[in-house]
Amino acid sequence: MTELAHDTILYLDGVTVSFDGFKALNALSLVIEPGEMRAIIGPNGAGKTTMMDVVTGKTRPDAGDVYFDGSVDLTRLDEVAIAELGIGRKFQKPTVFDNHTVWNNLDLALATGRGPFHALFGPGNGAEAARVEEILEVIHLSDRRHVRAAYLSHGQKQWLEIGMLLAQEPKLLLVDEPAAGMTDAETEATAALLRRIAREKSVVVVEHDMAFVRALDVKVTVLHEGAVISEGSIDHVSEDPRVIEVYLGR
Repeated sequence: MTELAHDTILYLDGVTVSFDGFKALNALSLVIEPGEMRAIIGPNGAGKTTMMDVVTGKTRPDAGDVYFDGSVDLTRLDEVAIAELGIGRKFQKPTVFDNHTVWNNLDLALATGRGPFHALFGPGNGAEAARVEEILEVIHLSDRRHVRAAYLSHGQKQWLEIGMLLAQEPKLLLVDEPAAGMTDAETEATAALLRRIAREKSVVVVEHDMAFVRALDVKVTVLHEGAVISEGSIDHVSEDPRVIEVYLGR
């Protein structure tokens, strides 16, 4: 293991992934510090999804190092083992249990080791109920706790799925385009929600909405053709001539 991975929550170095000769990732290197929130942007086909697939074990890299929490080699683990380590991923389209209430969705997701039938039909203990209440408050759904998830707005479903990830007590959250399809008010609330979560968790946000990225007020990494082409504040990358050429100027 490289010594450089110590004291990081996520460390990628020289990661390459090829599909039928096309390099989806081309010697990608990326470092996320513990407690950091990072925004990842770039044009379609830049490698953003493949990067998350590698981190979560869905795709094996052809070359390169991928370490989690300083010393865990993710390339040796499958998706289930990686999730159990504390890496949670939220896809662009929310996946919640529509026929269950907001409360029950969170209760089902709790990282307590209880079986699903107990979570559905058995009363939780005081600590579990308190944790659900805490998450409800964080995701702005306290007043919707008894509403079936099917009746939530798109934005509220996104928040619920983020809450379900929080219930699993991850160390690192990978969040894919959380602002897609949201109203302006929901977008603003989502930025505030992620900033709050980042006080206690490491968060990687993949996003296209530049106004939303600016609202996050975090370091930004720009990918193009599977590699990092710029990194820094939103103002820094927005003024980078190459970023303007391959992404912002389109």
